[in-house]
Amino acid sequence: MDQEKLALHETLETHEIINFKTVCLLRSKLMQGICFNNELKQLMEKDVKQSIQDINELLPFYNQSQIIH
Repeated sequence: MDQEKLALHETLETHEIINFKTVCLLRSKLMQGICFNNELKQLMEKDVKQSIQDINELLPFYNQSQIIH
């Protein structure tokens, strides 16, 4: 059975969400290096792990996206 393609606006939204999650991931990872509060570092590490999980869940949607040439 063929996979359904995402509509163009869904493709754009997927791309924007993945970009946003990637920026959040990088920011949290960088902030951990300058943070001295262990509780805050743990919270940022939790955010990093969650962002990685979210990105990995979203990546398969690229296979369903529409690309305009």
